[in-house]
Amino acid sequence: QVQLAESGGGLVQAGGSLRLSCAASGRTFSNYAMGWFRQAPGKEREIVAAINWNGGSTYYADSVKGRFTISRDNYKNTMYLQMNSLKPADTAVYSCAARYYSGSSLLYRPHDYASWGQGTQVTVSS
Repeated sequence: QVQLAESGGGLVQAGGSLRLSCAASGRTFSNYAMGWFRQAPGKEREIVAAINWNGGSTYYADSVKGRFTISRDNYKNTMYLQMNSLKPADTAVYSCAARYYSGSSLLYRPHDYASWGQGTQVTVSS
């Protein structure tokens, strides 16, 4: 399995920006479809964004569309989530996930993924 480690979370005021990183190790990163998920207290884990193996296809939840950008650098074995215009509703633990899959489909559901990072806290104050 690929090992994943997130970084870049923190406390930011509403309207601010953060960039999350997900560093992968242990396997060939370009063989993996990737996703960002988040979970707020008392809520279920939800998809934020997904990206296919070469970055050619992306998906965004409606709640973040136009504000967040998912990307990946297969040479650096790293995936990113640029988060702009942050809102208090974006407060959650953000986790990256990976699935060995180099097809064209995007993966939206938590059970589609086999490997998970430990998560990073994002807190947006009003």
